[in-house]
Amino acid sequence: MPLLDCIELESAPQPTASILILHGLGADGNDFVPVCHELDLGTIGPVRFVLPNAPVRPVSINGGYEMRAWYDIIPTPTGRVEDEPSLRAAHHQIGELIDREVARGIAPERIVVMGFSQGCAMALMAGLRYPKRLAGIVALSGYLPLPASTASERSPANTHTPIFMAHGLHDDVVLPQRGEVARDHLESLGYSVQWHSYPMAHSLCLPEIQDLNAWLLRTLA
Repeated sequence: MPLLDCIELESAPQPTASILILHGLGADGNDFVPVCHELDLGTIGPVRFVLPNAPVRPVSINGGYEMRAWYDIIPTPTGRVEDEPSLRAAHHQIGELIDREVARGIAPERIVVMGFSQGCAMALMAGLRYPKRLAGIVALSGYLPLPASTASERSPANTHTPIFMAHGLHDDVVLPQRGEVARDHLESLGYSVQWHSYPMAHSLCLPEIQDLNAWLLRTLA
């Protein structure tokens, strides 16, 4: 399977850290280009931002309409469920992108995996399972996929990897409670989670980006 198509930005030549950013359902890598420009990470050295585009696939909760999606979401009589085979396929593809950063000379402990909404789910799934120690995981406005298998599948290498989680108090797409349940589950497994909530809907806000900026500076110092 070929590598995912990616947008790449570098804050300066010869980057020494990488931030992999995974977009939400129906979006693409361009969604986070403005965020990359907003972040001020100059004190940690040159950074490469990698913004992959998810595959185009039919999404069951949207009537089978084809759009960029990391995995399918299937409606059920009691709500909805994430499709495990497509989750695991996306996990493999994201792992390949992390591997490529390592092959390009970025130490794993200088790589942050970040995502929004569906991308948040994939950042948690891939980051917690990656076999080498990562710098950090950023989980924005999302949830933890396959929570029942997290404890048995997680990598010991990332037991102490810091996690930044943020959610909008008025989010009606991914309810804040789903983020809180994910936070509580991760903390019960021993992870260090820095939790933030903001008076916003299913989106980003400037205070959130400022808090993220400060966390990245500490994490990649």
